[in-house]
Amino acid sequence: MKLKQIFLSVAFLLIVQVASAFTVRYYNQDSKSYSMEVRSNGTTQKIEFNGSTTSSTSVQTSASEVEIKTECGWVKVKDGAKISIKNGCIKIE
Repeated sequence: MKLKQIFLSVAFLLIVQVASAFTVRYYNQDSKSYSMEVRSNGTTQKIEFNGSTTSSTSVQTSASEVEIKTECGWVKVKDGAKISIKNGCIKIE
């Protein structure tokens, strides 16, 4: 019984963390991987984009919009947005 309670508690914590994640779908046209700074709710984090890949990535935040620092400046991106990366710059699709 105690093991079941522990398992349910851990599962609940994982669900809460996933629910508060900001996710963006991306297509990186560059062969280079990028680690970009993300600004949301007054804090900064890093977000990773793998090279030559279509994938999703996320950061832990409750914000519905974040700013991502690219080689072309800061770009505002909404949760669930689809973006493409070319020459280190983000374009929202």
